[in-house]
Amino acid sequence: MDLAVVLEYRFERTPDGAVWTQTMFPHSFWTRYLDVFDRVRIIARARDVDAAPERSLRVDGEGVELFGIPYYHGPGEYLRQFVRVGKAVKRSVEPEHAIILRVGSMVGNLVERRFLKAERPFGVEVVGDPWEVFAPAAMKHPLRPLLRRYFTRCLKRQCSRACAVAYVTESALQRRYPASPECLSTHYSSVELGEAAFKLSSNFEFCKGETPHLITVGTLEQRYKGIDVLIDAVTRCIREGFSLRLTILGDGIYRGELEARAERAGCRGQIIFAGTVPPGEAVRRKLDEADLFVLASRLEGVPRAMIEAMARGLPCIGTDVGGIPELLPPEDLVAANDAAALATKIREVLTDP
Repeated sequence: MDLAVVLEYRFERTPDGAVWTQTMFPHSFWTRYLDVFDRVRIIARARDVDAAPERSLRVDGEGVELFGIPYYHGPGEYLRQFVRVGKAVKRSVEPEHAIILRVGSMVGNLVERRFLKAERPFGVEVVGDPWEVFAPAAMKHPLRPLLRRYFTRCLKRQCSRACAVAYVTESALQRRYPASPECLSTHYSSVELGEAAFKLSSNFEFCKGETPHLITVGTLEQRYKGIDVLIDAVTRCIREGFSLRLTILGDGIYRGELEARAERAGCRGQIIFAGTVPPGEAVRRKLDEADLFVLASRLEGVPRAMIEAMARGLPCIGTDVGGIPELLPPEDLVAANDAAALATKIREVLTDP
């Protein structure tokens, strides 16, 4: 049996038909499904490019193909492309496919409502929380309150309808989006870490240089990762005479706004925007240079970036959202959107190894 997996992600496709990603969902991610299914069809957005970006990872390959749907960015473009997206999705789902929806997802909502009738079973992998994605601090959009209610209602319905539900958290997402009592429900992290991801030496030297070095990893395409809050917390520390520097790995449309925020605070020299760094060894080198990993997220499933930092033996602090409390003890957590509390926690950890 073949499997179709619907997800909210954007891939790039070169003229030879090859499909590429710069970060998530390379071919190795999809091979887990091949333990059960004959082939995997990915149903997601795809953009045609002349050449793959430097250090991109191949997605398609043996047993794995992409059915690309029209490329859009955000709810507004989705609505403008709605008819084209619907037609593409209709062609992508075959009667013989088993179906998994990685949700919450606009495309997943479309597939579930239009093509998954009551008699057709499907599974869902709950990897995000739309109630938090569309929270006031996370998104600025005139339709945000409506989108928040709509997507939350869709995800609750999908979890109640599915014959199998997998969550990336042990309990956080389950409380808001419960599965039907009759269905198979489980939880696991889909984060893949090979042997090279783990730092085997326990000789961690805390605050190796004269200036403590913080690091965070996350997309700048949305406000979810709370980078603005982290910049404000670092600024507070510096203004109070605490010398440190911060490296931000990631890129996106809010980079310019965040750089301006650091500039206005007078801390542009201490806050380094490193842009997109290829996954794997390049990220590990950056983590190994740091003294403390900080995740100021406003929402999370179970954050891969934090798991990768922990695999390097790097001390971590984070916010008490999503699955982060399943990774860190209470003394390493602060409330989201609280720059003052985060600044206090940073000073507390760096001054007491």
